[in-house]
Amino acid sequence: MVSSSIKDLKRLLCLHHITNIILAVSYVVTKTMQPFCTFLHPASGCELDFRDSEILTFLAIILVFKTRKQGATSMVPYISSACMYSKIANILLFFYADPRMGVIYILLCLLHLLLLPEPTYQGPDNIVYFHGPLLEEEFQQDKHVTWIITFYAAWNPSCVSFAPIFAELSAKYSLSNLKFGKLDVTRYPEIATRYCISTSAFSKQLPTVIIFKNGKEVCRRPTYDHNGKLIKFFFSEENILSGLDLNNLYQEHKNNPPKKKKNEKQQSIEENHLKSE
Repeated sequence: MVSSSIKDLKRLLCLHHITNIILAVSYVVTKTMQPFCTFLHPASGCELDFRDSEILTFLAIILVFKTRKQGATSMVPYISSACMYSKIANILLFFYADPRMGVIYILLCLLHLLLLPEPTYQGPDNIVYFHGPLLEEEFQQDKHVTWIITFYAAWNPSCVSFAPIFAELSAKYSLSNLKFGKLDVTRYPEIATRYCISTSAFSKQLPTVIIFKNGKEVCRRPTYDHNGKLIKFFFSEENILSGLDLNNLYQEHKNNPPKKKKNEKQQSIEENHLKSE
């Protein structure tokens, strides 16, 4: 837990997240702190009025509801989500105060989005990115390999949050007979349909992680209960390790490595030797 918090803090200490937080709290700061409030809101007396409090209270309710619904398991996705909704509220508040400030604030948010996009995972990984039918072809090519595949969508916040976790796990647990892969279901919806994964904007199945042994599905998260209802699953590292029994899966495959195939030259020499005898 401590190491996870340290990782989150390191990820937050970048220009994107710092400026994002500044933009998120900008209205409250400019409305309540000197000298900003005197210069930008001379009539308010450096305090929040009833309309401000009403909008900010509504924002807090939305944040609590969205966090519980999405199940943010780390600091970074929670703060990113909170900043997004806070900036939407700030647009309304700045426009109510002065339309000119609202326009300037929107321009600042656009500049932040274009010039300082959210940093992607830069660490090691061992992931194969599949393209449509190549997934089944790979299963047929070597049935001794167990695959752990993440079906994801680039636009989905939960998939974005899970990406660095899956990358780190792939670097740590990959073996010659235990491999990690990803497939973008928005590019290959027919694959999503084949594995019963909804790709709608309201889908609760993104991401979906499936383990394939001998080309057949043996485990997936999230899964369904006996009534056919989707069981909520939070994609943290701890939940993936326990939900997929990844440590035992790794040891099982490490203790049973695939037999090395003899190369053609060695096989030919052995065949000639047997014939001479």
